[in-house]
Amino acid sequence: MTVRNRALRGPARLLRLNGTETEDLIWFAVRNRRLGGLRFVRQFPIGPYIVDFCCRQRKLVVEIDGGQHGELRLRDDARTAYLELQGYRVIRFWNHEVAVSTSTVLEEIWKSANESTP
Repeated sequence: MTVRNRALRGPARLLRLNGTETEDLIWFAVRNRRLGGLRFVRQFPIGPYIVDFCCRQRKLVVEIDGGQHGELRLRDDARTAYLELQGYRVIRFWNHEVAVSTSTVLEEIWKSANESTP
């Protein structure tokens, strides 16, 4: 069972209001079940983390990453490990991938959502 952290609701709401341009590109493409009828939520708390996008019915987390180095990368690895232990599949895209090739990123999200879970 996934642990939900109610204390992160406020911070998640602020993140939704202040999303990046690339997060907005993905959100407008997946919101309201626009991607194959799948329901995605944005800035969703799971345990101690807030994920960029989550399709709960498929246990899929989509993260949009900026240019990160060193410590932030290690933190992302720990975050991914935690989410995978909770049964989520995590896929990551770089900001520039989303900006340059949004349709390809959406195809990858669709494929990942429709793969059988391990």
